[in-house]
Formats: sequence, structure tokens, C-alpha cells
Amino acid sequence: MTQPRKILVTSALPYANGSIHLGHLVEYIQTDIWVRFQKMRGHQCTYVCADDAHGTAIMLKAEQNGISSEEQIANVKAEHEKDFADFGIGFDNFYSTHSEENRELSGLIYERLKANGHIATRSITQAYDPEKNLFLADRYIKGTCPKCKAPDQYGDNCEACGATYSPTELINPISAISGATPIEKESEHFFFKLPEFESFLKEWTRAGHLQEEVANKLAEWLDSGLQEWDISRDAPYFGFEIPGEPGKYFYVWLDAPIGYMASFKNLCDRTDGLNFDDYWAKDSTAELYHFIGKDIVNFHALFWPAMLHSADFRTPTKVNVHGFLTVNNSKMSKSRGTFINARSYLDHLNPEYLRYYFASKLTARVDDIDLNLEDFIQKVNSDLVGKLVNIASRTAKFIQKSGGNLSSNIDNEPLWQQFIDGEKTIADAFEQREFSKAVREIMALADAANEYIAEQAPWALAKEDGNEDKVVAVCTQGINMFRALIAFLKPVVPTLTERAEAFLGETLTWESAPQFRTNSTINKFKPLLTRIEKEKVDAMVDASKEALKTMETQPKATGPLAEEPLADEIQFDDFAKVDLRVALIAKAEHVEGANKLLRLTLDLGGETRNVFSGIKSAYQPEDLEGKLTVMVANLAPRKMKFGVSEGMVLAAGPGGKEIYLLEPHEGAKPGQRVM
Repeated sequence: MTQPRKILVTSALPYANGSIHLGHLVEYIQTDIWVRFQKMRGHQCTYVCADDAHGTAIMLKAEQNGISSEEQIANVKAEHEKDFADFGIGFDNFYSTHSEENRELSGLIYERLKANGHIATRSITQAYDPEKNLFLADRYIKGTCPKCKAPDQYGDNCEACGATYSPTELINPISAISGATPIEKESEHFFFKLPEFESFLKEWTRAGHLQEEVANKLAEWLDSGLQEWDISRDAPYFGFEIPGEPGKYFYVWLDAPIGYMASFKNLCDRTDGLNFDDYWAKDSTAELYHFIGKDIVNFHALFWPAMLHSADFRTPTKVNVHGFLTVNNSKMSKSRGTFINARSYLDHLNPEYLRYYFASKLTARVDDIDLNLEDFIQKVNSDLVGKLVNIASRTAKFIQKSGGNLSSNIDNEPLWQQFIDGEKTIADAFEQREFSKAVREIMALADAANEYIAEQAPWALAKEDGNEDKVVAVCTQGINMFRALIAFLKPVVPTLTERAEAFLGETLTWESAPQFRTNSTINKFKPLLTRIEKEKVDAMVDASKEALKTMETQPKATGPLAEEPLADEIQFDDFAKVDLRVALIAKAEHVEGANKLLRLTLDLGGETRNVFSGIKSAYQPEDLEGKLTVMVANLAPRKMKFGVSEGMVLAAGPGGKEIYLLEPHEGAKPGQRVM
């Protein structure tokens, strides 16, 4: 055993404006498995999180519900804590960013940034609601599209024609909050001078703190030049007032990551032997890991380390980035019932089913993972019930018949050696967050165990006199193999493990897993896990459809916008980097071995590009040739299994047969830029 490590782990903070859903749970389950593994290995591993409790959306939601913002975040926090607990997420502390610890730390970091010359101020002009006395983000402005004249469109893009624009270009704009006509108003804002950290960030992002694919993406942003980051918002705003600046508040994304520090400080103040500076001081030797989704990489791998560096705190050891969740190979959909809240799932299914299934899919890469509901049923029933639990159920009764005592010897030492050798491979996979590899290794051992039991057939041996010792020896080996397997899976299925530990009469540790247990007694076997019933999965989907019919959103939205809310707002400079061009589909063809892809040869008016597009379910190649479409022409080439893709075509729709390739109106020419 190596020297115990001191590890602090965080997951991204869930927003205190809605319920936890299965997409969120990919991250919390992934993090929890890794933390439980570290604790099993004897390391001092602390897992903290908090609700992200600030921002305009919180304030408006509370107003809509007729309660204070504090009541709103308290109610949601209680819901979140219960959902997480029922999914076995073992936080050492779950807190809130609306805390005194966070107020003090946010003020401290801001004052250090300011003292170091890293805060700038200047006036900017924004849309303003004169009735609510509130500055409006683009998503809170609606009006008629300036391009196609479609009514009731949001302030940054048109759902009808796909055009993008600034809110000032909308025809007859209104506030989506009050219905008032917005006016333009000037206000002084505070900015973090992120460009001054370009050299530091170029080095930090390439120093092993990120997956290579994430570092490569950040290199594109760094090479194109960083912008100063607006860290202030005007009253009314639910958050922390900037020290010495009445009516000015920290933008929610400034104090949100500081919430990691605040949650840990709150825990330290209540826990003997846990010291804040040991983990956050500049010279800390502890390890710090953030688990986040790929949509918030810029905040955690650019803004956050730069802020910490300036404020004289340590930076993360690693930022572990994961992909999104799809359900049945499509984005989660409210209309199809696949936008499933944690509680809807828990009302129908065992949470450990999902923990295991996610583990079987998760890797250390940033790939999206798919929850295929049919595969979910088959895999859980086959692996956990048909393979794992089956080992114990097939052998325990014969041990019980002989008095409950295990044999004093190993019946098949070469087979047991496979379990001893497998321990390191499985441990390394868990450590590297290659959970799917760990699960594959564990199930390969389960297959070997079941094959051995089937070959020895203790049920047949028991029918013949004189085989009593052999039957006990075979079943003792079976119980030990089950014991090792369930110990290896303990970080994944902790509740199932507790039931198994009650049967085995011991608390399983990682070190004890490959140690063959002899001359001891086991308890009476009771069923450990039932199979997933398809009817319950169907009922969960139906319940999700029904529950989401009445879900209130702010701002109000229906149709595609309700199913997939608008992403976080970006600055115009960010959008301007995207070079959209009209392209002629000169050739379209199937890709051998690919279920979703078509290979498109795109003519940009003198230059051709090869692009792989996942539109096969909706289009035949012959239907596409000769058509115009729109492509992202300056997207970095991406090496795929079937070749290099040199861009991306634009399409809309939820997936499957409902994919609609964007087509410019007649008269557009290949190579023309889309404005």
C-alpha cells in the first residue's frame, strides 16, 4: 500500500432553478464512483459540491413562484439533496453558493485580482426593461425576425429561418419578462483581464491538467486571442454585491467555482483534522480534481485557473471533462419522454441499474454516451443478475446445507490466479476513469466463474454420495469469486454491495478482494437484485411525458425550444469566429461500416471539402446531390474512423428521420459567406 493521498474532488454545481435529470447524473455518478474507489484504496478523499444559487433566472423563478429567492434556493436544495442521496451520491458536503463563506472568498479573490491590476472598468450599452428596471440578456427579448419576418422570436436567433442577429435588430422587440419595449441603457461594468494570462494559460493547459482533446480545443481559443471577461451585473440581481460598488453584483459565473472552495471551507470548519490551506494554498501538495461537462470548459480551464493564479491560490491538478447523455441515440426529448428527471426514474427503477449502466459506458474521453433503453434492460439483467448475482445464488445453498462453513482449500488455483492478476488491471482502469474497461474486466472474470461452476456442476455432484467435500470446495471457490467481483464493483453499486456484505458477513475492502477466504461461515443467502422489467421502463417514460406537460419554464417556451433550452449566451466576437459558407453537395455516398454517416463532397466554388455527416437516417445520397446547404467552413479537420472530416453541415431536428438539412434560398452561390 502506498502512502495515503490527500484528494479533494468536486462536481459542477447544479443550478438551483430546476430538478436533477439523467443528463446531470452522468457527471455525479462518474465522480462518485471515482471517489468511492479512492476511499476504498485508503486515501483521504473528500467530495464536495453545492447548489449554484445566484443569477437573474433564480430571481425571476422565485418571483414567478411568489416566494423569496432564498426560499426558492432552499426548496430546490432540499430536492437536490434527496435525489442525490437516493442515487447513492456520497458527498462529504453539499452546500450552497449563497453562503457567508462564499461571500467572503469571492470578495477576497476579487480584491486580490483588483490589487494585482487584473480588473478593468468601462461602460457598455445593453437592452433594458423600463418596467422591471432590469437589464435584459438576449434570451429575455422577443420580437419579429429581421430576416424572414417570423414573429415571436428570441433576441439572438430565429427558430423559423435560423438567422442570427443582435437584439437591437429585432422588429418590435419586447421584454419576454414584462412585455415592455426595451430601451438601450448604458452602465459601467467590471471586467477580468483574461488576455493578460495568455502565456500562463498556454503553459497550464498543456501541463497534463486536461485531456488532450480538451487542451487542443483550448489551444484554438488561445491562438485566436482571449477577450476580457465581464464579471459584473447590475441591480436588481440575486447574488453578492461587489465590495465597494453599490448596485453592482458579481456575475454568477464568478462566484460559482469559488463555491467549491466555500463548500470545502464549511466542511473544514466542522471537521477536525481537515485544513483549508492544506488543499488550497499555493504550495499545497494535495490533489484537486474537478469533474465537469464539456459545455463549461472555458469557465473551468481558462477563467478559473487564471483567477486562482492571480489571487495566489493553487490551481487544479486535473479538470476531468465528460460528454453529454443521449437517450436512444437522440438528444433527451420531453415529447418522447426521454427527458427524465431523477425522481421520475427513482419512482420506477433501482438507481443502481443506472449507476452500473453508466459505468459500463464511461471512459476518460469526452465522448457522449447513449442510454439505449433496450440495451439498458438487457445489459443490467445479463450482467448484474444473470452473471454476478447468479454466482452466489447457485453456490450458497450448497454451503448452507453443509453448515454454512467454507472449505479450507482452493479448488482451482489457476482460476483464482486470474482474479489476483485482474485486481491491478481493474484498479488501474478505475484510477484512470476508464470505467467501461473496469466493467469489462470484471464481467470477463464473472464469465470465467460461471463457466467453472457450470463445468463442475455442484448440483449434479451433490446427488452422489461421497462428493460432499468436493461440492463444498467448488462452492467455496464460487463464493470467493463472487466476493472478489462484488468488491471490485463496490464503487459502482454500493447498495448491492451492502446486501452482499450482509450475506458474506464482512465489510469488503479493495485489499481483501483477491485474498481467498477459507474456514469461515457465511449467512443465509437472500435475493440480492431483481431483473429490470420492461413495463417499469415504459411506465417511467410515460410518467416523464406526463410530468413534463405541466412543467413551468421561465421564460415561457413551447415546441423545440422547450425540449432543448437555449444555450448560455455568447458575445458577438465569439460568433464572428465561425465562418459559415454556402456549399453545393457535389457528391453524397454511403460510408461502409457506418450506421449514421454519409460522406459528402462539398463544392465551395473552387474548393472541395470532404465532410462526414450523421444524416443517413433521414436522407438517401441521391436525394442530396445537386442541393445547396450551409457548412461551417473553418472548423478544424477531425480524424475519424472512416477518414478526415473537413467541416460540418448545418441541420435541425431531434434526430432519426427528423433531420432537416439547411438549404439557402435560390440565388445563393457556393462559397458565399452566410452573414
